[in-house]
Amino acid sequence: MDLINVHNLCFQEKNKNLFKKDDITFNLGPVNFNLKSGETLAIVGENGSGKSLLAKILVGLEPPSSGNILLRGRDICKSALKQKCHDIRMIFQNSNESLNPGLTLGSILEEPLRLNTQLSQLERTQKIEETLRQVGLMDEHKFFYRHMLSDGQRQRVALARALILNPKIIVADEPFAALDPSVRSQTVNLLMRLQRELGLGFIFISHNLGIVRHISDKVIVMQEGNVIESGKTDVIFNWPNDPYTKKLVDAHQALVNSQDN
Repeated sequence: MDLINVHNLCFQEKNKNLFKKDDITFNLGPVNFNLKSGETLAIVGENGSGKSLLAKILVGLEPPSSGNILLRGRDICKSALKQKCHDIRMIFQNSNESLNPGLTLGSILEEPLRLNTQLSQLERTQKIEETLRQVGLMDEHKFFYRHMLSDGQRQRVALARALILNPKIIVADEPFAALDPSVRSQTVNLLMRLQRELGLGFIFISHNLGIVRHISDKVIVMQEGNVIESGKTDVIFNWPNDPYTKKLVDAHQALVNSQDN
């Protein structure tokens, strides 16, 4: 059985102008895909193609206009927000801005546990320390503040916050964009290890086709809100059908060739 099945998902963004409220300013979809435990789906496309909007719909930050998101056969569009928070978690692009500078890491990680579980104070502390170790940090990091961390450590905290409720799926929106190459490589390897250990499904949004090719099982290519091509990663990269996909792949290959020379 699929972990997640997205069927004919659509979103219409309407003009917020009081006098033109029926005007549609952006159409997304229809989007269709399925994902099994341990698989990674990459969503690629230029800025404004709808990638981040799709991510927000998947995690419940925006309601779809139509379509279904089935998690192991259950329509999560009809689920309570608390259940969605458990099942699908998000890693945002800028981990620095997503962490409150006035709170310790322990307080940041405790908040979703306090709001979404019945764990005692002791159990919450144990869960926080366990999750910090899971992402390669120490128990003592729960006393740290944001400014005391490197960029790579901040991204690990963002990952810990996504993992803290034991989700089935993690949606990551450009999680490596602000990291230098060596830290990026370490973070990619960490994500792949956690996926193997926990059986997570990853939905990964990125402009970096090198990472996409390395970590994903499937790819969706988006342009102006439309899915113009989708399929297995090796097929998309080796035999792209759409001219836009071919342009993206050729540009990536040219970059790889220039770095090899």
